Amino acid sequence: MNTRVQHNDSTQVQLPAATAAYWADRHVVITGGSSGIGLAVTELALGAGAAVSVLALDDPAMSALATRTGDYDGRLATFTANVTSPHQIRTALYGARSQHGPIGAVIACAGIAKPGYFTELSESDFRNHMEVNYFGTLTPIREALPDLLTADRASITAISSAAGFLSLIGYSAYSPSKFAVRAAAEALRQELKPKGITVTVVCPPDVDTPQLAAEAATKPRELSALSSGTPMTAPAVARALLIGAASGKPTVLPNLATRILRRITTTAPELTAHYIDWIIARIQRGRR
Repeated sequence: MNTRVQHNDSTQVQLPAATAAYWADRHVVITGGSSGIGLAVTELALGAGAAVSVLALDDPAMSALATRTGDYDGRLATFTANVTSPHQIRTALYGARSQHGPIGAVIACAGIAKPGYFTELSESDFRNHMEVNYFGTLTPIREALPDLLTADRASITAISSAAGFLSLIGYSAYSPSKFAVRAAAEALRQELKPKGITVTVVCPPDVDTPQLAAEAATKPRELSALSSGTPMTAPAVARALLIGAASGKPTVLPNLATRILRRITTTAPELTAHYIDWIIARIQRGRR
């Protein structure tokens, strides 16, 4: 048996019955759950029967999601909050508990990506990536932890990136923040597993989302060449995320290409560096 949910992009994704059973009736807090991967996770978790509290910025995507709260028998609640503000997160989680009860899972999807050459990025660009991607992941986890410590089979899921284990030219602001998310998730996994909380970090490749489209405005040509390929769909990443988190996997690499890339970067770092340098040199020669 599978649980299926129809997305507004007409993509049908299915969850195995065991995965759907894990999420059913669980109160799941999803940051950044109004757009991109976060929205796909929201829709798929709702399709599995979860009670979902979405925390996201007050923007058109969030407004559109808020109009759908009546579609899920009261199981969807939306709360505007900036993940860089502990006060806003605390207030939003208070509202989430009031509506759905104690929190059983946190899925931190909120994030930003502004690629660019190191010499062209501002100090605020570097700080904003850490504030949103790193601290914006830690804050909701910290605020929800008292609930998770008393929940049955609680889980924490954080979104890192393939750029969280392989940094590339143009990602000098983005990659460090995603490396930090991955490192924090591993430390948390070791600390919280004995207390009954599983921690999963997800490292997707490029994903077909509004954020990826926005990156094109500042993406260096070298980075475009190195990251060329067909992006994953957000529903496909969401499916891998929910399956991995439900089974307590430490790391989710949601497609074969990312698994191969991780293996190569781990076993042959010098070969990886030489290949990257070769691609960059080829692109830069073409500019002359």
